[in-house]
Amino acid sequence: MYQSIVTEIDNTVAIVTLNKPDRHNAFDDHLVAELTDALLVLQNDDRVRVVVLSAAGKSFCTGMDTNWTRESAGFTAEECRDDAVRLATLMKTLNELPKPTVARVQGPAYGNGLGLVAACDIAIASYDAQFAMTEAKHGLVPAVVSPYVVAAIGERHCRRYMLSAERFSAAEAYRLGLVHEIVPGDEQLDDAVGEVVENLLKNSPGAQSECKALLRAVAGQPIDESTIDETVRSIVHVRSTAEGKEGVAAFLEKRKPSWVRTGA
Repeated sequence: MYQSIVTEIDNTVAIVTLNKPDRHNAFDDHLVAELTDALLVLQNDDRVRVVVLSAAGKSFCTGMDTNWTRESAGFTAEECRDDAVRLATLMKTLNELPKPTVARVQGPAYGNGLGLVAACDIAIASYDAQFAMTEAKHGLVPAVVSPYVVAAIGERHCRRYMLSAERFSAAEAYRLGLVHEIVPGDEQLDDAVGEVVENLLKNSPGAQSECKALLRAVAGQPIDESTIDETVRSIVHVRSTAEGKEGVAAFLEKRKPSWVRTGA
């Protein structure tokens, strides 16, 4: 179905793999369109509880494909805007996906690739992962991915790495909060991702979706009447749902809730 990505569903886990290893999984118009479409399809697939974003080959994603950069260099202002809107739509779709997302990161994650990592809920990287926002080297800015990177590592760290365009290691990415865990190699990376996914699957899908919406509503906001009202609205809504009632009943009855697989 797709040319630049591969999607598969393993029980309740969807794995989306960037599949242009010969081009270091760099972005072009096809990859952006296909990844956006795949995420929207998985968002509406009731079988899917968790989405894992991975990449084939030695690189996670090195930003923009040079062939696409060469082609887009001749774009008109309107074409540039349309291109940016498509990329912004991808990032927003990934960031606001109502299901938990996990980035499995190996090798370089530069530019838009770093943006994908920042837009995922959880990111795990191998020791050989490297990160950079290289746009300033080429007279550009990481504008479209900036909201997600700022949310992940903060304005102060963005000042350094956006302005310097320097590469930084997986250990530094961990220190900054861009990734949640770092591991030695591919085998350990798969194990770590699997452990996170296992923990995600123990929890209420509805509550996870509401948690993501709640965070978008309250993050960075003053603790004022509006924010308090939002928190009250959230808990009142969740407690009235079927999953909310099932979770409380399971807790009181000392049993596993219905969304936990038998044997888990």
